[in-house]
Order: sequence, then structure tokens, then C-alpha cells
Amino acid sequence: MFSKRKETLQIDPQQRELYEHARSRVIQKKRLFQHFIVFVVGSIFMVVLNLAFGFGKEVIFFGAYWSIVGIICWAFLFTLHFCNVWLFNTFMGQEWTDRQMEKLIARQKEEINLIQKDVDLMYPKEDLVKKKEEFIKGKQPVEMVEKKELKQTITMIAAAGEQNELGKNNDLVWHLPDDFKRFKQLTTGHHIIMGRKTFESFPKLLPNRVHVVISRNKEYKAEGALVVQTMKDALEIAKSDPQPYIIGGGEIYTIGLDYADAIELTRVHEGTFDADTFFPEINTEIWKLVKEEFHDKDEKHNYPFTYLTYKRK
Repeated sequence: MFSKRKETLQIDPQQRELYEHARSRVIQKKRLFQHFIVFVVGSIFMVVLNLAFGFGKEVIFFGAYWSIVGIICWAFLFTLHFCNVWLFNTFMGQEWTDRQMEKLIARQKEEINLIQKDVDLMYPKEDLVKKKEEFIKGKQPVEMVEKKELKQTITMIAAAGEQNELGKNNDLVWHLPDDFKRFKQLTTGHHIIMGRKTFESFPKLLPNRVHVVISRNKEYKAEGALVVQTMKDALEIAKSDPQPYIIGGGEIYTIGLDYADAIELTRVHEGTFDADTFFPEINTEIWKLVKEEFHDKDEKHNYPFTYLTYKRK
């Protein structure tokens, strides 16, 4: 017995493509040859029927016998088939397609180079590399970024006389329009933390601020405000706010001193005010005065005053 060994013929993709193209061309030529034979035999057959045997002589198209018209139409179709198989493949074959692709690719490369030049002029490579390096150096872990974003500056804001007077009967004992404007400018968009009496002194809710009211009474309800029992609870509610404000009254300010990072104090001068609520003393060993701005009295302000900004040391 003789053993037969089967050998596997390996054809790379390029060879397979050439093979498939050659096979397709052979089939096209074969069909064209068949079309030519059918065309010649069919034309002779129609002429014999029409002229030799008189079949359909009475049928005339455009002044010619039907057989002549039929042969002309058939010749037109054969010509199209011939052009498709020979002429188009000869002048617009694979080589022509490859040349066109090369031209298109070259043109696209030129356009890309022009665009790159424009980009280089607008954004120099050195600047981009520098910015990338700065970004990489400044990139921090997500945990660190979140902590940085959540860093708060808890601020107490108040207006007090030179003897720390705040007011009497839940009301101020002076009228300073510029101070009201400053209070609004600083606190708008933030949480404002206050005691029950301060909240009840408002004729209505202050717009664009989250009101947080501290009350020991667990049953206390404040319409439009959040009610808590301790300062810690209030600051927990305001933990998403980068700068919540503690706005009074006197007892809340005293508690807030242990939590605050900054104090915005309007010190009112040249007056002895009858008051029942007082701002706590500011210990200069703990607090540093970092900014002050004096405003003299005028037609709108009966007392001179100074804006004082303190930061915890």
C-alpha cells in the first residue's frame, strides 16, 4: 500500500487577490464571447426570417425592417458589453484604480500637512508640551481633589458697636444701607445659619439663600427653612457649601466662634447703643485682622463704620 500525503497550499492575501481578479476576468471574457456568438447567430437568423422568407416584412420601424432595427439595438448592447470587458478594464483597470488612489492619498496628505501647519502656528508644540507637563504635575488623586473641593471657610458675619452691641428686641439699633448691601452680596448663594429669634425677626425669607435654623425645640417648625438642634448639625447640612455664613444672634455667635474660620464684622462707631444682645469678644491671640475699610457717615448713614475681616491664626 502506498500512503498519500496531503499538502496544503498556502496563498498569501496578495496572491489570492490576483487570482480572484484573473478568475473574474476569465469569466467576463467567456461571457463576452458567448454574447458575440449569440449576437452573430441571432442576427443571421433574423435576417433570414425577414428577408429570405418574408417573415414580418410588413413591420417597419423608422423606415427599416424590424430585423435591421433589432440587429442595431442588439449591436448597441453588445458594444456596451465589449467596452465594459475590454476598454474599461484596459484603460480603467486595477492599475488605473491604484494610480487614482495614490493621487487621492497624496492630496489628502498635503491637506493634512497644511492643517498641521495652521495648528502649529495657533498652538506651538512647545506650549502644548509645557501645558501637558504642568497638567501631569498638577494632577492629584481623586480623593485629594474631592477634599480640596470640600474645603470650607465657615464665616461669621455681623454688625456690632464699639461695645459689641448687636441690637435690642431682635432688631438693629442703627440703619446702614451699605452694610445691608454688603451682607446681601456676601451671603447670596450660600447657607445662612441662625438662631430661632433671628429667623423670626425676618419679614420674609432672604432670597437665594438656604436658611438653617438652630433651635433646641425639636418640635419647632420654620417654613422655608431647615431646622436643626446643634451647630454641628447645621454645618453638616451646609457641608457642600464652600462658605456658609453664621448670621446670629448673640448666643449663636458665641457657639460659632469655636467653628468659624473667618469673621466679617462691621464695627459701628460714635454711638452708645442700648442693646440686649452682644457679639462675643474677639481674642487677638486667636484671630488676626487681615483687612479693614473705613466708611464715614453721610446723608444715608448716621454713624461712621469700618468693615473688619478677621482670619483664624
